[in-house]
Amino acid sequence: MAKEECMTQSTTTRDTSTLRNRRTGPTSSREALQALEDSQAAGLSPEDDTQSSNGTSHHLSAGGHVSRDPQSGGVVLMLVAGLSFATRLYRITEPPHVCWDETHFGKMGSYYINRTFFFDVHPPLGKMLIGLAGYMTGYDGSFPFAKPGDKYEHHNYWGMRGLCAVLGSFLPIFAYLIVLNLSRSYTAALITATLVICDTGCITISQYILLDPILLFFIMAAVLSMVNFSLQRFRPFTSSWWLWLILTGVNLAGALGVKFVGLFVVLLVGLNTVWDLWRLLGDLSLSLVEITKHFLARIVGLILVPLFLYVTIFAVHFVVLNKSGPGDGFYSSAFQSRLIGNNLHNASMPEYLAYGSIITVKNLRIAGGYLHSHWHLYPEGVGARQQQVTAYLHKDYNNVWLVHRPDNNASQPGTADLVRHGDIIRLEHKETTRNLHGHLHEAPLTKKHFQVTGYGIVEVCGGRKGDLVKVLRSKVRFLHRATGCVLYSSGKTLPKWGWEQVEVTCSPYLKETPSSQWNIEDHVNPKWPNISLSVLKPHFLEILLESHIVMIRGNSGLKPKDNEMNSKPWHWPIDYQGLRFSGVNDTEYRVYLLGNPVVWWMNLASLGLYPIMVAVASIALQRGFSLGQKRKEHSLVLQREGGLLLLGWLLHYAPFYTMGRVLYFHHYFPAMLFSSMLTGITFDVLLKSTDLLLRPPYSDWLRRLGLLVLLLSVLYSFYLFHPLSYGMTGPLAHEPGSAMAGQKWMDSWEF
Repeated sequence: MAKEECMTQSTTTRDTSTLRNRRTGPTSSREALQALEDSQAAGLSPEDDTQSSNGTSHHLSAGGHVSRDPQSGGVVLMLVAGLSFATRLYRITEPPHVCWDETHFGKMGSYYINRTFFFDVHPPLGKMLIGLAGYMTGYDGSFPFAKPGDKYEHHNYWGMRGLCAVLGSFLPIFAYLIVLNLSRSYTAALITATLVICDTGCITISQYILLDPILLFFIMAAVLSMVNFSLQRFRPFTSSWWLWLILTGVNLAGALGVKFVGLFVVLLVGLNTVWDLWRLLGDLSLSLVEITKHFLARIVGLILVPLFLYVTIFAVHFVVLNKSGPGDGFYSSAFQSRLIGNNLHNASMPEYLAYGSIITVKNLRIAGGYLHSHWHLYPEGVGARQQQVTAYLHKDYNNVWLVHRPDNNASQPGTADLVRHGDIIRLEHKETTRNLHGHLHEAPLTKKHFQVTGYGIVEVCGGRKGDLVKVLRSKVRFLHRATGCVLYSSGKTLPKWGWEQVEVTCSPYLKETPSSQWNIEDHVNPKWPNISLSVLKPHFLEILLESHIVMIRGNSGLKPKDNEMNSKPWHWPIDYQGLRFSGVNDTEYRVYLLGNPVVWWMNLASLGLYPIMVAVASIALQRGFSLGQKRKEHSLVLQREGGLLLLGWLLHYAPFYTMGRVLYFHHYFPAMLFSSMLTGITFDVLLKSTDLLLRPPYSDWLRRLGLLVLLLSVLYSFYLFHPLSYGMTGPLAHEPGSAMAGQKWMDSWEF
């Protein structure tokens, strides 16, 4: 009897201590939020109500969930890591031929090994890492990556695939840790990790030489660093606080350095930081000096450090790629003059354009080309049947023109012999001796533009009348004197009769655009002294700015090629249509990028369920319903931490509805990871709500059964659809004997 009284008294003391530490229970959303923050800072788990006052805990809470036990947590993390690496590294050398966009990014890795300059619409970090991985594993950069299906044969391609697979293997690990740190629930973290590990889409996109696994690695690493930094808020300016702050900035630079869509995670971290600073501003225990220190620390860690690293990435890019290559023509003549092997490198020519000069003229738009002509005439029915004038993307003797006065009168060398802004000139095509000409006939392709088959006034853009035209550096426009239109490269490809070169028109729209701006590139005139072009080479900030302008214009101008598979943003969350990575018929090795439909539709369901659950919980808290301490904490985790993940999903998904460029299914994968993490938290809170329907122990049994059914459903769906990732041969899905027989649940799937 005495022993029982002692135990009762001890229990009462413990409960009283627990209640005192919780301030007798929060009575409002604000107080509950503060209580949750305090418990998280102390390392407590909201789902474990059996935490004792001395900091020890049981292995299982009353609800049957694993508590925050370091040993069991380490085992689960090791299991997640093992399964993640096993599923991503399995058969990465298959198929032994080029798959889908490996033809682009494998080739670009080769360019880095060979130090050959190229153009791409994305920042360089991802391709640099691919090239480095290939170089470190013995690849010599000699494979051409000409087209999908080309056999790798003796070339060491596994290192480049291996890098992508290893980085992709960290995604389930990062997702697990993010959800664990946000929710303090092993159940939520386990659900999330299972979804990402068993997603066939995440596996497929991680096993090939692509930018996506590298991008996803940095996005998830940035989010994990941001979450861990937030957990250090009660220990400001400690070494761990600085570590996670700096790591957040480093990973932001990495995400943006791979693709411009890394801006979305930058925006997510920025909004979270603004909220964090707003909260600090409302903390009256902090002085203005301390708040200023917090503000400056975030400027250093989240702005200056990422900016420095991002610029450094481009500095390395420009140093490594110092040889002339296929990307030269996309950049200005001044930019090209710094590339070894380019005809402008270490060249010398007269500095100012003069009459009697032999020149080439380059358009300033991306892929605008060189002003070009040849003996061929426009066909019947296409304007006047006169000599074609086009733009050509490559160096060619038919790009050469002579600069004359309109009256053909020559003059002795002197300042009067230099071409100035506002002068009337005549351009003669050197090879055919025809003059550049324009008239009011309709252009071949561009409506409301006129055909080009001679021009008058030359304008220096932004210059004053009488300014000299500087080779390489001056942006000029050619204004036709008779019609008032300007020489224009439309960027459109002419039909076979135009040798599939770029259309040149006379545009009546006089607004200054890169399509109507040109520069003088090659310049020969024996009457005038040459200067070394090294004095005209642009400095680092100029080439950095130009490279970004070219990338952004190129990205926005991406259009689908003939018969190329592209998709719409509304297709993505419902897993409407995938992408063929390899093979089409029953004799080929087929790989098809498609999300595990059970995982993706579960994510879609949670996106619909989440706002309903938040609305119900918010109304209950606002109306003061007695939910109990544990359920209040669960509701706040759902609202705040779930809200952060929902914001991440929206930021990585909604902007695609505003984009005019071509879109593909793989663009959704960053958003998919956020929706998977949101699913983990949403379903965890839903499972914990079974006690609203049944009383213990029946509610615990229902919770465990629900979790088991959920996990087994995901695992079984992975078993059904894993051939999509690891490859299929033999009969197609609609044929008997196929590995995917009966699995084509939607007609839009093309495996």
